Amino acid sequence: MNRESKTYQTYVEILRRELICAMGCTEPIAIAFCAAKARSILGTVPDRVEIRASGNIIKNVKSVVVPNTDGRRGIQAAAAAGILGGDEDADLLVIADISREVKDRIEPYLNSADIRVEPLDSERLLDVEITVYAEGHSAKVHIQDEHTNIISMEKDGSLIYEKGSADPEASDEDMPDYDLLNIADVYDFAKTCDLSDLEDILENQIACNKAIAEEGLAKDFGANIGKVILRSNPDSVRVRAKAIAAAGSDARMGGCELPVVINSGSGNQGLTTSLPVIVYAEDMGLSREELYRGLLLSNLVTLHAKTGIGRLSAYCGVVIAGAGAAAGIAFLKGGDRKTISHTIVNTLAISSGIVCDGAKASCAAKIAIAVESGLMGYEMYQEGQEFISGEGLVLKGVENTIRNYGHLGRVAMHDTNAEIIRMMVK
Repeated sequence: MNRESKTYQTYVEILRRELICAMGCTEPIAIAFCAAKARSILGTVPDRVEIRASGNIIKNVKSVVVPNTDGRRGIQAAAAAGILGGDEDADLLVIADISREVKDRIEPYLNSADIRVEPLDSERLLDVEITVYAEGHSAKVHIQDEHTNIISMEKDGSLIYEKGSADPEASDEDMPDYDLLNIADVYDFAKTCDLSDLEDILENQIACNKAIAEEGLAKDFGANIGKVILRSNPDSVRVRAKAIAAAGSDARMGGCELPVVINSGSGNQGLTTSLPVIVYAEDMGLSREELYRGLLLSNLVTLHAKTGIGRLSAYCGVVIAGAGAAAGIAFLKGGDRKTISHTIVNTLAISSGIVCDGAKASCAAKIAIAVESGLMGYEMYQEGQEFISGEGLVLKGVENTIRNYGHLGRVAMHDTNAEIIRMMVK
């Protein structure tokens, strides 16, 4: 692919925009970020906090441990951490550097402050509005669609920032064109990319995601899914690929205070997309360049297939990431574009019934299943087997199949998502 082409430049921009660090599950971190911004505008620690959040935010914050809060869970804990010690300019690393002194203040603050949480009636799946009060003053911050996407800020009821008017340079017109993503061009890009354009973020992904997986295997987090899987056959690369990816999620869902390089706004999807590819490349004795190219493919496949679903859904995003990882492994093994395409289609047909019922310990087990489905999808095609058009949601052509499963996640499962949220907060 021509390095000067629009498609090449867009893919570089998308990867730099998406493969960023986050510490903790991104939904509670979005709460912490929004709260930290509101506190910074107010200029003091508030004694009253009103949090309004969409159902998907509530679902994903309900059961997951918030890092740097001494094991606390939930929206109030995330908001308190952001208010008391959050760096409002650090985006998804907002509570990465909280001190021991701040941690000790969280419990007294939760007991003394009036922190109220209400559902936000919104068509947006990712929508958070936080208003803080102190000493007769107030401040409000509103984020939508992406975890750090501030659309408005107010001080004492007066608008001080509105995206698209006060800051026209931050409008959606400057978003990279995700419609340029397609499997044919992704394969070409992975084969020909000048790695100097992206080596730094790929190296960061390798280092961060391996580190948290190692932590997950070394310590006690959640249901310890990674350890359970690894004990079955530690000499098998297939087992290690599933176990190490799951261990990263064990640690992350359990409040581990290490960052993860995310994909599609999700740390679990970032772990699933990258760690199996890394495990296979190391087992095969491949060069760093070969690993980088496999990661380029796996990350872009995941981003492409997830774009049609959106950031949050009732559709479990690690299914898509498992397809991305399998595509990356197939690429490492010399698979051509046809092999990559069939691997993706087979994987989606196998495991797309997994639902998202919030961030929690069982996400690690879902990751292991998604990776297994991806490996099965690849091995099916290696044996001349495939799911064909008309079987379930599979259509002729990988792009048509990706669109179909995107419609399933975004549209067909909309009511399912609402019902899952109602059941979880009943």
